[in-house]
Amino acid sequence: MPDINDSSYMNTLAEVTIAPSGQGEELSTYVAQVIKVIRDSGLPNQTNAMSTVVEGDLHRVMEVVEEAARVLAEQGHRTSVSLRLDIRPGKRDQIHEKVERVNRILGGKNR
Repeated sequence: MPDINDSSYMNTLAEVTIAPSGQGEELSTYVAQVIKVIRDSGLPNQTNAMSTVVEGDLHRVMEVVEEAARVLAEQGHRTSVSLRLDIRPGKRDQIHEKVERVNRILGGKNR
């Protein structure tokens, strides 16, 4: 697996939502299990009300997404995964940089 300083490192931001189907309206207990896997991965991540963003090498990000999906699927739940990727070779720390660029444009205001 490539190190962040390795030229083969493919910086990837992944926006992921993983949830079971047919478990009612409140899914927090299931979603918490998924987010624990993501947080325990050691990859930079941010969770908001709709999804979680994870950053790392493409290969590792995809491994973490699979591990997170399996936590529900292996319990027998039909599991839905929504995934969006932004792959930018040569970039680093985009999980913070993208937000900071927009905030600079807005004059430092984040609302």
